[in-house]
Amino acid sequence: MSKEYETDLNAQVIYIATAQSLDKEMSARIKQHQALRPKHWTLVESPTDLGKAIEQLVLKHTCEHEKPITILVDCLTLWLSNCLCITDGNCRQYEKQSFLNVLAGFTHTSNVHLVLVSNEVGHGIVPLGELSRHFVDQAGWLHQDIAAIANNVDFIMAGIALSLKSNPME
Repeated sequence: MSKEYETDLNAQVIYIATAQSLDKEMSARIKQHQALRPKHWTLVESPTDLGKAIEQLVLKHTCEHEKPITILVDCLTLWLSNCLCITDGNCRQYEKQSFLNVLAGFTHTSNVHLVLVSNEVGHGIVPLGELSRHFVDQAGWLHQDIAAIANNVDFIMAGIALSLKSNPME
């Protein structure tokens, strides 16, 4: 992580997990992530309704505390996959727009640090299947929309951060 996102090791962190344990392989991945996370982090599971989850956490925290908090969302591409599996297209679009609206509303909240983790899936070859191509398109558009709202955007490859956008909050 870049220096802007580093926090005190004992700082309050709320970890929003978007993964769902739907098969053995994903269950193993989730257990691995759980073992690596600091024990004092608060876990919130939100495979969908991510905008609502963030909004509720931010409102609760700002009403109850003056101390800064970090909300870490892991992972947006899993959340996007979950949303794409919703059969109602209007509901899918609502999910994305709700999330983007929440981001736009809280980007200048000084006591909430929101860190979003995602995967860049558009650097490879064009996928063969329709669903895979749709997912890659949607992920790219989601990342563009978030980057337009975010104060900072870092791309991390091989453990090295490349700053794509850096606008320190005023």
